[in-house]
Amino acid sequence: MTPLAHIVALPVRAYRLIFSPWVGFNCRFQPTCSAYALEALQKHGAVKGSWLAARRIGRCHPLGSDGYDPVPDPEDTKDP
Repeated sequence: MTPLAHIVALPVRAYRLIFSPWVGFNCRFQPTCSAYALEALQKHGAVKGSWLAARRIGRCHPLGSDGYDPVPDPEDTKDP
């Protein structure tokens, strides 16, 4: 993980440590949004990982879908 991605991951880790136990484990997706965000930051870096995490959180609403939604591999997201 890049140094910038480590910095961007700090609020996600704080959420998992402090708030996640209070809110419960009711995530619609597998892996959870916080785990998805950390994995996206690790695989794609700070900018693209943040974008992928924001897109994932945007899909998490009552009318949205659910189920297994893994982080795409870096070679899967490159433009031709």
